[in-house]
Amino acid sequence: MESPCWHVEKRAGLKSDSFRKDNENVLETGCLSIVVLGASGDLAKKKTFPALFNLFRQGFLQPDEVHIFGYARTKISDDELRNRIRGYLINDKTASPEHVEKLSKFLELIKYVSGSYDSEEGFRLLDKEISEHELSKNSVEGTSRRLFYLALPPSVYPSVCKMIRNFSMNKSDLGGWTRIVVEKPFGKDLESAEQLSTQIGELFEEPQIYRIDHYLGKELVQNLLVLRFANRFFLPLWNRDNIDNVQIVFREDFGTDGRGGYFDEYGIIRDIIQNHLLQVFCLVAMEKPVSLKPEYIRDEKVKVLQSVLPIKDEEVVLGQYEGYRDDPTVPDQSNTPTFATIVLRIHNERWEGVPFVLKAGKALNSRKAEIRVQFKDVPGDIFKCKRQGRNEFVIRLQPSEAMYMKLTVKQPGLEMSTAQSELDLSYGQRYQGVTIPEAYERLILDTIRGDQQHFVRRDELKAAWEIFTPLLHRIDDGKMKPLPYKPGSRGPAEADELLAKAGYVQTHGYIWIPPTL
Repeated sequence: MESPCWHVEKRAGLKSDSFRKDNENVLETGCLSIVVLGASGDLAKKKTFPALFNLFRQGFLQPDEVHIFGYARTKISDDELRNRIRGYLINDKTASPEHVEKLSKFLELIKYVSGSYDSEEGFRLLDKEISEHELSKNSVEGTSRRLFYLALPPSVYPSVCKMIRNFSMNKSDLGGWTRIVVEKPFGKDLESAEQLSTQIGELFEEPQIYRIDHYLGKELVQNLLVLRFANRFFLPLWNRDNIDNVQIVFREDFGTDGRGGYFDEYGIIRDIIQNHLLQVFCLVAMEKPVSLKPEYIRDEKVKVLQSVLPIKDEEVVLGQYEGYRDDPTVPDQSNTPTFATIVLRIHNERWEGVPFVLKAGKALNSRKAEIRVQFKDVPGDIFKCKRQGRNEFVIRLQPSEAMYMKLTVKQPGLEMSTAQSELDLSYGQRYQGVTIPEAYERLILDTIRGDQQHFVRRDELKAAWEIFTPLLHRIDDGKMKPLPYKPGSRGPAEADELLAKAGYVQTHGYIWIPPTL
């Protein structure tokens, strides 16, 4: 009799058209075992398990073919792990009976295995538990699928990968697979990243390795390729002849919040700019790929990274908010920046002379992430409206997802006066009732599908570190110092001065207000 494990995935209960894809590669033959390593940690509780539950709730993970294993050093029972994560998956006071029933079914799929991250015994036990699940589903050896999600610090990646490779892999290849998902940071500089890549690369082939950057799973980041290459009016505008400058901005209105010791090891450039913002930069600046096949897209991202010129010290402003060193876990003489504005310049035909300003900071006056493309002044301006500001195309990644075009229009009335307004696509208004999936949901589903488009390839990672490593070493050696700034401010005033030098013209008297429903 055919096992339920061999059935094609059902799609009942899906709510978001934007989240549906062709089902031909979603679930293949053989049972699926998802292993969350570091299951008792914050990342697993706050991101990984909630993403898995949402995929289950929407019908992307079927209870008759998937099983979830938690693995960590903490000695707890299955029920204790379920109770620990329950509060992150549902609000018992407001949840509907249907939601509570779904959660109960989901929690039944979770089994916990305790062991160390360098222990043969622990991973043999994990393999035994996975194999028993596969056997219970009548899954033919070699057809099952094993996904290992490393919700762990990078320092243990080599030992964990070695244990998986030696003791927990699929036993043979009859259509099944073993894949691993690794979280950032992928090293601290070029040398350490290459060392980590080599260690993992000796154990797994590149198609098995999924280096996750959750920014690539955000709805509006995923929209970038569609916007650029599916809309005719963008094609002739997206170049040095029309665009004056581009900003990619990440702002938080809170500080390190108890993570000071961890953050101080990395700083804002390693934590945000070298990965999240640089990934967005690639999608904004890359050339059109041959097709949507993952390797073609990743090839173009690598090409644009390799075209970036060395960063100049005079085009960098670093900051550290006042009070950062008051955290007892932060060294008194810490030189770690909590704010950075960096100008990148691309040496190619499309972008020569156009500054790309990457800006990120903590403890600022607002929380947002956005892409701001500013166009050049209109030549021969007969309306003399230059002071009101330039045309801009803005993509708000978070919060209040939106994209809007800033335009100059005639003020209503008898006078021929002009004003700034916008063409606005705000997702909350346009797509009412549509749930925008969390980035981790989309990326875990892509991993199951075997789609590496939204994951970082090894040569891409290397090219990214080649851009930033010289600057980071100058900061680490104390040759560049962060400027103090007050919490709740825009950051150091010098950052705005650098922005003006790069050519950005601020619009005065205009503020975009997200439309209300």
